[in-house]
Amino acid sequence: MKVAILGFGKQGRSAYEYWKNGNEVTICDQDENLDLPSDVQKQLGPEHLKNLDQFDLIVRSPIVHPADIVAANSAEIYKKVTSVTNEFFRVSPSKNIIGVTGTKGKGTTSTLIVKMLEAEGKKVHLGGNIGKPPLDMLKASIQTDDWVILELANFQLIDLRYSPSVAVCLMVVEEHLDWHADVNEYITAKQQLFIHQNVDDFAIYFAQNQYSTHIASVSKGHKIPYMHTPGADVIENKVVIEGHTICDISEIKLLGKHNWQNVCAAVTAVWQLSPNPDALRKAITEFSGLPNRLELVRTFEDVDYYNDSFSSGPEATIAAIDAIPKQKVIIIGGFERGLNLQNLAEQIKNSSSVHKVLLIGASAKRVSESLVKSGFTAYQLSTSRTMSEIVKEARDLAITGGAVVLSPGFASLDMFKNFEERGNQFREAVNKL
Repeated sequence: MKVAILGFGKQGRSAYEYWKNGNEVTICDQDENLDLPSDVQKQLGPEHLKNLDQFDLIVRSPIVHPADIVAANSAEIYKKVTSVTNEFFRVSPSKNIIGVTGTKGKGTTSTLIVKMLEAEGKKVHLGGNIGKPPLDMLKASIQTDDWVILELANFQLIDLRYSPSVAVCLMVVEEHLDWHADVNEYITAKQQLFIHQNVDDFAIYFAQNQYSTHIASVSKGHKIPYMHTPGADVIENKVVIEGHTICDISEIKLLGKHNWQNVCAAVTAVWQLSPNPDALRKAITEFSGLPNRLELVRTFEDVDYYNDSFSSGPEATIAAIDAIPKQKVIIIGGFERGLNLQNLAEQIKNSSSVHKVLLIGASAKRVSESLVKSGFTAYQLSTSRTMSEIVKEARDLAITGGAVVLSPGFASLDMFKNFEERGNQFREAVNKL
């Protein structure tokens, strides 16, 4: 069989490993300088998506938009297109799959669900947009009674042909509009996680978010909100569900009220499978978070340094401002995608805990204009081009007993390879102070 793999990033490489045996594989990628395996054909450069009708199977990597495939060929070509995620759903030995989507909180919620199920003695596999590509998870010898947790972004969902038995939609705000045609396409992409569910499945959604409610509404399964009965909610400073108290919010190690939402989402999802308050409490009270998500790196000279490099949109920065009450220097900026900054600027202006804003990257000028328009002028435009220099600037702006928070609110691509590299460099620079 002739197989074309579109894009050769992490999931494209996973696709190659999966389909290379017994097939003629061609890598199609716009990067003409890719270092490719010796046993593949290649179609590289600006026209890498053309003439795909010569292949029997076409594997789309998440970064490749379906519309670009069709535009370079025809609508008929999509009958041959699959993805790593679609193939995993098709062949997974276990159908006990929980899928988690949303704009923010996917990784934290997915990991919490893993911890909760493990606390009950279940064998659990985590992957998707976090950790392992789905097909790589098959190497772990998934058994039929194991559980699989998939964190799924819009890039994986846009052409998904399957839905999991439990689908979770967290808070959703307008995002990735540089990739999608419009917000409706973004929302429709996330709906694919729910649209193929049957009447016995569960659709978990954030009751206080209009987009999340709308996304889950297409499910044929049991629709259960969280932060609202009958799902988990925070009532009188306790996480409760169906009359059971799971824990006090003071026991949650995750910073910020936005993480109460993630906790309640995970509790609501797992409760449908196994209502065990003790196991849920154990997982919640022991989990302190993922790297690059409001991660306390170090306290130096009575200033706390937090790494929130995963923050790639304004709403995440707003959450970080709310989560850390100390007088703080917020490092904001990055790859310019034309996002709406009005709400972010207003939140900064109205916050009593933002001491200074240090603006970095390609978006710095536009963020500064939004801040000035809102009436906030306590910002500084950084001229630094390295994270080490940025951290030193922030240190000089910080006050004793305060904090420095890297919560960029933008993607990293103007200065860094990805958010992990940005976070790693911040962590290294802070530890060298």
